[in-house]
Amino acid sequence: MHIEPGLVTGAKLALGAVTAAGAATVSAKLVWDNLRERGALSLIARALLATVAVFVFFELLPHVAVGVSEVHLILGSTLLLLLGTAPAAIGLALGLLIQSLFLAPSDLPQYAMNVTTLLVPLLALHVVARKVIAPGTPYVDLNYGEVLKLSATYQAGIVAWVAFWAFWGQGFTAETLASVGTFGAAYMTVILLEPLVDLAVLAAAKALRGTGSPLLNDRLYTAA
Repeated sequence: MHIEPGLVTGAKLALGAVTAAGAATVSAKLVWDNLRERGALSLIARALLATVAVFVFFELLPHVAVGVSEVHLILGSTLLLLLGTAPAAIGLALGLLIQSLFLAPSDLPQYAMNVTTLLVPLLALHVVARKVIAPGTPYVDLNYGEVLKLSATYQAGIVAWVAFWAFWGQGFTAETLASVGTFGAAYMTVILLEPLVDLAVLAAAKALRGTGSPLLNDRLYTAA
C-alpha cells in the first residue's frame, strides 16, 4: 500500500499532510479515551505490541509490487480485535515511521499519505465494528461472516486511498486506471486471507480461556 516515490510530487504532497492531520486528530481522541479507561501502562504495552507487529507485517511477511503500489498483508482488523483501535493506530503510525526512517528513507516524503492510507480505514473499521458486532458479543465468539466484513472494510479502504493518491498525483488516465485496477484485484487475496487469520487468532485466544489482560483488548473476552 506504499505510495511509491514520484507518484505524487510537488505541491500535491501537501494534501497528505492535511489528511494525516485529520486522521491523527481523530486517533488522538481515541487514544485519550483509552488512556482514561485502561491506564497508561496498558496503552503503552499494547501500542508497543502493535508497533512490533506492524513492522513484521511490512518487513517479514511477503509483499509484492503490483500496479501503483505494493500488496502487503497488513492485518488491521487483527490488530483492532486483539489490541484495540487506539493501540492499533499508534502501532500503524510508528511501525510505518520506523520502516521509513531506517529501511526506506525514500518513503519519508510520502509518509503523510501512507499513514493516511493506514489510519483512515482503521477509523472506518472502528465505526463498522460497532455496527457489525452485536452488543454483548465478545470478539472470541465472532464468526467468519463478521470478520469478513471487518477485513473487507479495512482492505477496501486501503485500496480506495491508494487509488485516490494515484489519481491525485498522475491524473485520471487509462494507464493509471489500469494500474489501480491491477492493484485492487491483487488485494482481493488479502481480503480473503485476513478473515482466516483473524478466526485462527480468535480461536487461539478462546482456547486459552482468558478472562482479560492489560495486554489485550478488553472486548476480546467480555461483552460490551
